[in-house]
Amino acid sequence: MLTLENTFANPSSVADLGYEAPHRFLILGLGESGIAMAKWCLRNGAAVRLVDTRDRSKFSEHQLASLAELEFAGLKDVQFGPLNDQLLNDIDVIGISPGLSPFQEPTESFLIAARKSRVDVWSEIEFFARAVDALTRMSATKESVYNSTVLAITGTNGKTTTTALTGQLCERAGKKVAVAGNISPAALDKLMTCLDSADQIEDMPDVWVLELSSFQLVYTYSLNATAATVLNITQDHLDWHGDMSAYVEAKSKIFGSETICVLNRDDPLVMGLLSDEQKAEKAIVTFGSNRPDEQGAFGIEHDLRAGGIDWLVWAEVDEDLEPKPKRRRKSMAIEEDEPLRLKRLIPADALRIRGRHNALNALAALALARAAGLPMNALLHGLRDYHGEPHRVQSIAIVNDVEYVDDSKGTNVGATVAALNGLGSNESGKRIWLIAGGDGKGQDFSPLREPALRFVKGVFLIGKDGEKIAESMGDVPCVISGTLSAAVQAAASKAVSGDLVLLSPACASLDQFRDYKERAQVFVAEVEELGMRFEGVQA
Repeated sequence: MLTLENTFANPSSVADLGYEAPHRFLILGLGESGIAMAKWCLRNGAAVRLVDTRDRSKFSEHQLASLAELEFAGLKDVQFGPLNDQLLNDIDVIGISPGLSPFQEPTESFLIAARKSRVDVWSEIEFFARAVDALTRMSATKESVYNSTVLAITGTNGKTTTTALTGQLCERAGKKVAVAGNISPAALDKLMTCLDSADQIEDMPDVWVLELSSFQLVYTYSLNATAATVLNITQDHLDWHGDMSAYVEAKSKIFGSETICVLNRDDPLVMGLLSDEQKAEKAIVTFGSNRPDEQGAFGIEHDLRAGGIDWLVWAEVDEDLEPKPKRRRKSMAIEEDEPLRLKRLIPADALRIRGRHNALNALAALALARAAGLPMNALLHGLRDYHGEPHRVQSIAIVNDVEYVDDSKGTNVGATVAALNGLGSNESGKRIWLIAGGDGKGQDFSPLREPALRFVKGVFLIGKDGEKIAESMGDVPCVISGTLSAAVQAAASKAVSGDLVLLSPACASLDQFRDYKERAQVFVAEVEELGMRFEGVQA
């Protein structure tokens, strides 16, 4: 088992004479991240006060078991009930759970009081970032060749797919990989597991692949990932962040001072995350749905001569040279004496994950793995073998020659737009029957109209905000079905051979279901019941 030293130190201050790292922590919230932060603090000898506004009787069996484990590890100060300023006494840092919005009461007033008392606020990822820095210092002290790589992924949609795929690519390239964060397990839980099983520092993961939500990034300051990407930015979680500008600002915090920035050039909000000065100074790699025109960039090339095949491509100066990400200058032009060649990597149709949006996720994963210095050939083998994640544009069955696709994880408008654009095509015309609706959390549904007009035959709406979606769809035929069961039955009655029924709600599920997984289970069960009525069902 490895033990790190000075794990709470600020990386920029740890060498300063007289610097003292914080050691008194208030952990706010008994969720997965809160439990992980409390464990980490106790493990490293810190004083911990665990606070949760809920009554103990409201906790799940898992939370009660975790609390008992923490108390066995030495936790003595546990407070339940309303937040008050006295809880801040003798506290250096609040470790805040990502589910708690700083713009909603009672958390907002409590954090204002913390600022007045000069108490810092950290996310779980801030703890992790400082721990990785401590790991790097240990490596230097032991004169070890160990050097950890951190690859970080955020974005409104596609985070989990890109994170899992990046982890698989790195493994196929022969690296020891730890995948954690928003994808679960918590980053600190994964770190503690790795430390417990390591006899020496070289036993630790070569590559950490982190899925990071905007919630986790708000109170993260020290993360300096090797490479990081923002996949896309559309409206989401505005109830948590307060407004769109705060949401965008949170996403930008994924880029450290030395991080290679992997940017989606199709997305103006993503490309606007960096100032002109930052773009001139930072190493940047872009990916997008068009042909790349910069060295090291990734994109898609449409080959009409080969029957309209879309290729994932990589721009390089010389086919015998695999260039590393190049520092971008103020001029975007490529020097004339360095003509670009597009290296064809893999046909988009050879990917096992469907849709153009997933082709972009694949390009982002390749760019991150290449930024870690991994060989392209090994990465491409891993890319071909990746099967995707459950409930993310997942084909579940073909019933009576109609395909049924589960995208229950499409909990915001951007995800559903991506699914429609990915599954639709101008060549095949309208063939999609969309099931959407739920709790929209104040989103603007109008971006659904354009892809729906192009690819959707009709929409069956469920849940709290079904009627609001209908009002935004213009001339697209809409039916208020109310329940998911009724929507599936109605879609099946309308669909003909070659059509596709897509569950992509563009909304959260909590108005009708426990979570998006239960919504998917109901959808699958309804489709299976349909299948029993017909012969020739294909799963």
